[in-house]
Amino acid sequence: MYEKVLEISSEVKEALNNHQPVVALESTIISHGMPYPANVETALNVCEIVRENGAVPATIGIVKGKLKVGMTEEDIEYFAQAKDILKISRKDMPYAVSQGMNGATTVAGTMIIAHMAGIQVFVTGGIGGVHRGASESFDISADLMELANTDVVVVCAGAKSILDIGATLEYLETNGVPVLGYQTTQFPAFYSRKSGFKVDYSMNNIDEAASFIKAKKELNLKGGVVLGCPIPQEFELDSKIIEAVIQQALHKLNEKSISGKEVTPFLLNEIKEITKGDSLAANIQLVFNNAQIGAQLSYKLQTIS
Repeated sequence: MYEKVLEISSEVKEALNNHQPVVALESTIISHGMPYPANVETALNVCEIVRENGAVPATIGIVKGKLKVGMTEEDIEYFAQAKDILKISRKDMPYAVSQGMNGATTVAGTMIIAHMAGIQVFVTGGIGGVHRGASESFDISADLMELANTDVVVVCAGAKSILDIGATLEYLETNGVPVLGYQTTQFPAFYSRKSGFKVDYSMNNIDEAASFIKAKKELNLKGGVVLGCPIPQEFELDSKIIEAVIQQALHKLNEKSISGKEVTPFLLNEIKEITKGDSLAANIQLVFNNAQIGAQLSYKLQTIS
């Protein structure tokens, strides 16, 4: 049924038909995650990194009600500056499609569309998770439930450090989602390489990660896989400084009574302002690193499938 609204670019379609590696990329980072023009530059550079590492990039979003897999440069430029771009998770998708609207897909939204298109690997910055204070607010990202149900590998720099990382990992464990560390025994904390929490299994190289994913597929186990890739050491921010900055941002958040899907963009912007752009620079570098690893993983999965 969804084929009527699924629009796959000719390049991505050809790659999928020929069993070539394809990497899904989200669009929320373009519309709601970074300021202009850094968002456009980052999105296009990520596409280039994916190509350089042997895979075809497929930026995903909703364009005029169509589930677009392989957004054009024109689409990306528009999403980077327009103010009418909805933030799309699972619950928002029918509205955007039925109303013919434009929407930037979150981790959950991108996973759904990538799976529809037959793409195994998705690269993002950091996954959503359990927000701090969730015992009172019940603010838990839909990303986690999607990971429990949708068979896509999510390559990320861990969970965003504004979250309760311990609770996020507990939620994933309860739902049977394997959390892997790429050349690390600790789950990354987005801006920092270590969170203080262990991953389920450490993968020493791309071959090991690909073998794990292949085995999971052969066992027909439902749900996704998280591959946590630490930000390169030269770009990481001091975890103690970042935690102090997050506390400042959370205080401002509470003052403004912001909730729901506006929380993460607000906090990331506040952190950027307080760190005078250092957090944005780190964010860009960790996405570049994830893109390289994700493309190499996608390439390897095609050679062993």
